[in-house]
Amino acid sequence: MDRRQMERVSKALGDETRLTIFAAIAERGQMNCGEIVSLQGVTPATVSHHLKALAQAGLIECRREGQFVFSKIAPGTIEEYTRLLRLIARGEPGRNRR
Repeated sequence: MDRRQMERVSKALGDETRLTIFAAIAERGQMNCGEIVSLQGVTPATVSHHLKALAQAGLIECRREGQFVFSKIAPGTIEEYTRLLRLIARGEPGRNRR
């Protein structure tokens, strides 16, 4: 993960709605768009936009099953992101580039 990818992840999780969606998917293991829309404060018009941002940041993986699209957490991204944050916190920012 390079610095640009770290910025995408940070920006994606920095949005309150995306963080809510991400947390709900993590808690349930996977969710389809209809389930995400049912979250309080999330409208159908914004779900697609937020899922796209989370997917582009590599935080979720989406798969189509018939007419439904299911989203689940991409654990490798979070593991790499937190590993690099630990390096930065230790004062080793030069090691966060690949």
